[in-house]
Amino acid sequence: MNDRFAAIPVFVAVVECESFSAAAERLGITKSAVSKRITQLERSLGVQLLQRTTRSLSLTEAGEQYFGYARNACAVAQEGEDAVTRLQGQPQGCLRISVPMVFGRLHIAPLIPRFLAAYPAVEINMMMDDQLVDLVEGGYDLAIRIGRLADSSLIARRIAPCNSVLCAAPSYLARCGTPTDMDQLAKHNCLFYSYFRGGSEWQFDGPAGAVRFQPRGNYQVNNSEALREALIAGLGICQMPTFIVGDDIAQGRLLELMPDYRLPEHAIYAVYPQRKYLPAKVSAFVDFLLAQLGGERPYWDTPDR
Repeated sequence: MNDRFAAIPVFVAVVECESFSAAAERLGITKSAVSKRITQLERSLGVQLLQRTTRSLSLTEAGEQYFGYARNACAVAQEGEDAVTRLQGQPQGCLRISVPMVFGRLHIAPLIPRFLAAYPAVEINMMMDDQLVDLVEGGYDLAIRIGRLADSSLIARRIAPCNSVLCAAPSYLARCGTPTDMDQLAKHNCLFYSYFRGGSEWQFDGPAGAVRFQPRGNYQVNNSEALREALIAGLGICQMPTFIVGDDIAQGRLLELMPDYRLPEHAIYAVYPQRKYLPAKVSAFVDFLLAQLGGERPYWDTPDR
């Protein structure tokens, strides 16, 4: 009976992750341990829950029925754990976080040692990826999201503004000229971030109102730091968030262009699933980020930082 109960969260993870290997990574155990737990669960129940092939994984009819109860059981257990840890007051346990790759590397990762020093009973498992992940299915406690948030059941806390600028290196501008309006910009080599969720167009708030611009250039990439390197090398013009290029602009390695054409203002959020009892580890981390990064003028937008 104890083995059966212990296998329930493993079964739920396999179904939500749609693979044994992804479930093993989420749970921090080996793939063989996941397979063993599922086999033991099916044997104890006397029924097959999962239909396995070399390329796919699907629920049997019995598995579909059992999954609904198993997922509810895990949710209730998690709620109980949240309530108990909240009563204890001291943040503790494993905190699973999803953060964008570049923002995470530049501004979250440097803070982790200080947070762990302040809260030694917490363990952090952080995944850096520019692709959006499902927090519930991925078993994440918290995610950092940048930009406009889609309507969802997630709770969002605004951490800081996310400002962007149109910029280029002095070497590029010396070679190709400095654009001052949309017609001139259309003649330049415009670099593009291919994961941009706002679409392929650049949007500006110009002197005459909203302007949409289709960038054309010889370089698109799904990593903002690669774009920054291309900009500094003088390859072209790009719109970039100041949390990446703020220091480059302050030091003159990049120059802001067309200040009369403002880019949309976004924000950086901490988002987490709605829970009856918010775990102390989550609230502590969000408060920590607000203290370190919060405010309407974050440190990367302050030239004399």
